[in-house]
Amino acid sequence: METSSKSKADAKGLTAGEAQLRLAADGPNELPRAGSRSAFKIVGEVLREPMLALLLAGGVAYLILGDRVEALILLSFALFSIVLTVVQETRTEHVLEALRDLSAPRALVIRDGVRVRIPGREVVTGDILVLEQGDRVAADALLLEAQDFQADESLLTGEALPVHKKVDVAEAAHRPGGDGQPYIYSGSLVTRGSGIACTVATGALSEIGKIGQSLATLDPEPPRLRIETARIVKLSAIGGGAIALLVVALYGLLRGDWMQAVLAGIATGMSLLPEEFPVVLTIFMAMGAWRIGKVRVLTRRSAAIETLGSATVLCTDKTGTLTENRMAVSQVWLASGKTSDVRAGVEIPDQFHSILETSILASAAVPVDPMEIALHATAPSMPADYRQVHSYGLRPELLAMSNIWKGVN
Repeated sequence: METSSKSKADAKGLTAGEAQLRLAADGPNELPRAGSRSAFKIVGEVLREPMLALLLAGGVAYLILGDRVEALILLSFALFSIVLTVVQETRTEHVLEALRDLSAPRALVIRDGVRVRIPGREVVTGDILVLEQGDRVAADALLLEAQDFQADESLLTGEALPVHKKVDVAEAAHRPGGDGQPYIYSGSLVTRGSGIACTVATGALSEIGKIGQSLATLDPEPPRLRIETARIVKLSAIGGGAIALLVVALYGLLRGDWMQAVLAGIATGMSLLPEEFPVVLTIFMAMGAWRIGKVRVLTRRSAAIETLGSATVLCTDKTGTLTENRMAVSQVWLASGKTSDVRAGVEIPDQFHSILETSILASAAVPVDPMEIALHATAPSMPADYRQVHSYGLRPELLAMSNIWKGVN
């Protein structure tokens, strides 16, 4: 086990009083909450859409002209579009808030010399974190003790391969990614070993908090669909207005009844409104949100659907890393030199089943390590002919995990 020179001095951790004072001074260990949108705010945003505003204007105009049937149709379309958008986005707001609460990890800390488990939001700078395999790190911290400690930092780096951590590394870089660092980061997952660490940054001051703050300062450009919609509305308004004026002028000059000419011009202009556009666009956006929701992707704003749908090229770095936060087995090799691809729709030959079964038996029954998770995903299930008797973790005399199985037949 690696041990830091500070570990004995910090063994008792903070007192309950010190923790309360630091919590009051620094605030809770959580990312700043963006103001959630109420149903009324969503309605206000929807009403600012140019096509929907045009639809409402058309309905009101028909109502003033006395054509109640046409007015009712247009206003019904507008109400349908508003309700569909509000229901979709309000549901997403609630789900995102629930996911945020669930994602806050609890932490095992040392307070007054005693190990206690507290909500992650109550962790403060100077707290001593006790970490085991499978724990989610609650704050940025410096390792004081570590035994074969590995962490998955893909949430910050996009790299699914765990990184090794060491204690008392001279001039260590304080940034996520890379082996041999003594720092661990909020949101990362302990995939192997155990350790004790001293918290150095919480909340918005953590690495994940800095990412959140930088994203909050972005000023997104309006999506192309909104730009094109505004252009169509403008052209429709100009074209409809020009034709309406022409009808008014011709009707008044030819028949001499200028009141009827104005009414005829308004009716002509309203008939040129593309009232189907808002309804069609709203339905398509809702369908897009539903389709990507089936693969567990949430969209807070409907504009994201249009952005995703219009993507034609994905640019990645030289390693082709995409932040899926997972590993996958792609090929299996035998000592004889034979290989077999492992991917969806490809049947694995019988001669490779034995090595896949062995890989499952050699890993944890409930895997946490990304590689073991990938192995379990490759094989359909744990071999039914075996029952686990005991599992030995890493030991100084044998730096390997060992499983003992017993055949049930």
